[in-house]
This record gives sequence, C-alpha cells and structure tokens, in this order.
Amino acid sequence: MKFIRISLLFLSGAVLSGCASMNAAVQSPVVTLQKVDLAELDFSRQTFVLSFDVQNPNGFPLPVNYVSYGVKLDQQHFASGESVADFTIPANGDGNFAITVDLDLLRTAPQLLYTVRDAVSRDLPYELNGKLGISLPLVGQVPFRKSGAIRLQSGFVTRATNDADEKTP
Repeated sequence: MKFIRISLLFLSGAVLSGCASMNAAVQSPVVTLQKVDLAELDFSRQTFVLSFDVQNPNGFPLPVNYVSYGVKLDQQHFASGESVADFTIPANGDGNFAITVDLDLLRTAPQLLYTVRDAVSRDLPYELNGKLGISLPLVGQVPFRKSGAIRLQSGFVTRATNDADEKTP
C-alpha cells in the first residue's frame, strides 16, 4: 500500500512536470498590431477594428481558441479584453486576426480622444500584450508582447510600424 502511494505521488509529480515543460517548449508567437480602422463614429460610441498579424515560430500549428489583449496608445490605456477566436497559425507560418472594440472616448477618456486625434499628424507609440489560448493538450495559454508605432491615415485607417520583438517570460 505504501509502495502504491509513493508510486502515485511520483507519477503525479512527473505529469505536472511534463505539463510545465510542454508549455515552456512552446515559443511565444510574434503578434503585431498592423492597423486600426475606425469602423463607426457617432457621439455616443466609436467602433474600432484592430487588425493583427501573427507569426508562429514553432514547428507545429497553433490552434487558437481565444485572445486576451491589452493595447496602450501613447502610454494610455486604449482597449483591453478577451475575444473568442477560432483560427490556426500554421507551423513556422503566419496568420492574422481582427478584434472589434467599442469605445466611448468622450465619456471614458477625454485625453485619449486628443491622443487619437493627434495620430493624424504624428506616429503614436503603442504597447500590446496578451495571451493566446491554444487548443493543444498541456499548453493552455501562450503570452505575447510587442511595441511599435501607428499613425492615423486618411479615411481613419492607421498603419503600424513595429519595434523589435519583445521576449515574454
């Protein structure tokens, strides 16, 4: 009986160790903010579409089932949340996804309204961080982090330039 308990304890430790090493074996994808489109504008609400590119450095596909994200523009909170997703990033390949964000800039962040307006005449630094929910056994979430700059173009479309990739722990 004592042998069985010790064996079960050892087996449990080995399984937990395997889970941790499998998640550590997954390299973080490079997620880049490519553009921000202003889809709808009125006095009570602004709808933005944030478009992202994803590069998978792993030798196996990453099936994504959700995206958790946070975006700062010019060091100010712009948007954050979690979105259900259903896409796969090919092994050693690229993919993309978009997230729709509804904001009330007049009520929640007057300073951010000025920041977005200034994006027409200058590049705005952005910071992006989050996690991709991966539908693979023993993987769970894979973090990402990136920074760069965007500028609002004519037609309310922003184009992004990106700094060097940032490593996530």
